[in-house]
Amino acid sequence: MKTDEIINHVSAIFKREIKAYFGSPVAYVFIAIFLLLIGFFTFNISHFFEMGQADLRAFFEWHPWLYMFLVPAVAMRLWAEELRMGTIELVLTFPITPGEVIFGKFLAAWAFIGVALALTFPMVITVMYLGEPDLGPIVSGYIGSFLMAGAFLSVGSMTSALTRSQVISFILSLFICLFFILAGFPPVTAILADWAPRWLIDIVSNLSFLSHFVSMQRGVLDLRDILYFCSVICFMLFANGIILQQRRA
Repeated sequence: MKTDEIINHVSAIFKREIKAYFGSPVAYVFIAIFLLLIGFFTFNISHFFEMGQADLRAFFEWHPWLYMFLVPAVAMRLWAEELRMGTIELVLTFPITPGEVIFGKFLAAWAFIGVALALTFPMVITVMYLGEPDLGPIVSGYIGSFLMAGAFLSVGSMTSALTRSQVISFILSLFICLFFILAGFPPVTAILADWAPRWLIDIVSNLSFLSHFVSMQRGVLDLRDILYFCSVICFMLFANGIILQQRRA
């Protein structure tokens, strides 16, 4: 199949899905909840103004925890709804490959989350008004947050293909995402340090979204961190494809 045909197929699925998102009031409710929660945690819990620092560390540190709950809520309908309504068979009989459908749906959901993330731009304006922040960590923090959101979303897409129930998909995705966060959470690595060898701790820590996001949050755009998130996305979407192929058979 030619590259332009693949792009056209993915683009068609993308447009279909993105219209479905913004054609529903649920999308605007999600964006409002995300913005309200990130604002509440940044200003009320982390005491942003009291810190007296013109940076967004207090803002970015809440992203993994909010994504852990909110992104699975976005992803749970990707395939579970198709399975519940029985439209999955119709979708998979289109003259396009399952991979194109998976990628188109994923990109639409990722773009939707990207819109929600972009709407936090007043935070950047706020720190620029308060001082002279280093824009490097802010830019890399946003890039890292977007990549991490994609990784969370790929997990949710995979679990959504496993079941007709959106609730079950949400719960499964939530637990898997929790693992990917806690694997690098300092209290967890401290517990492991009491009995596990250093090499095992390093392996577990390197599996964590948190470990890779923190370095990007500090302004370090390491290629290894970018490749890690991209690898998680590719692996989960590949697993998503295998699950759908089994259902197709």
